[in-house]
Amino acid sequence: MLCAKASEPASGLGGRRICRRLRDVLSENGFTKISQVRLSGGAGGAVKALRGFDKSRHNVPDAVNAATQAFLARLCAAELAEEAEAMFQNARAALGYKRAGISLDVGAGLATLTTKDFCWELAYALEPADPARYAATRTLHNLRSADLVRLPEFDGLFARQFDAVVFDLVRGVRVEAVIDAVEALDPEAEGALRVDYPSDCSRCVLSAPGVTARVECDGATLAMRLSRAGSPAECLAEFAALREAFRLSKDATLAGLIG
Repeated sequence: MLCAKASEPASGLGGRRICRRLRDVLSENGFTKISQVRLSGGAGGAVKALRGFDKSRHNVPDAVNAATQAFLARLCAAELAEEAEAMFQNARAALGYKRAGISLDVGAGLATLTTKDFCWELAYALEPADPARYAATRTLHNLRSADLVRLPEFDGLFARQFDAVVFDLVRGVRVEAVIDAVEALDPEAEGALRVDYPSDCSRCVLSAPGVTARVECDGATLAMRLSRAGSPAECLAEFAALREAFRLSKDATLAGLIG
């Protein structure tokens, strides 16, 4: 689960087993139900650096659309299949899965590793701001048991993979309400939160003194961004620290953002 006492480290996460307290607090403050909690992280690179790119006959994409995404899926096929197969073999060896307990599906630009305990995905996509580059995103969700995160074998399987804890919201929240709540706080108070946002208020970023992680809110999701990529246990330890910083706020909207 993602909730623990303030003095305890967070010890795991679940898609369907989100703790009741977090769900209720969010609902009380304008949030509806959380549809999923996931760990996410990724890297990227130049499209022309992919093994499938042939400089003699291929052009670098200059837009993001169905055709260029399909082109990327063909180019990244070797890298995608190689990493996915390595994860399949490593998970099988580390956690002792038999054939019936683990499966791998590799498609166009997406690989999904499904086990009886969790789901891991690897997805390739063009960068909207720079179509000449791609992002490879790794996602862990549907964790069946919090006990898994305590296993060194499980934690080591995903070392240095994730830099975000993401909450998907069923209906979302008004970004303006979050911004207003922060701006109404005393900026000189101990542990005062800071908010940054663009002129259209389409999203906002909240930060707390002494905490390197930050919270991004776009209305549909809440994403806690970490200072560096880590394992599941490391991500959730940083989550606990940031959650405690938000609890210092007496504003219910802000305190309810991350439980």
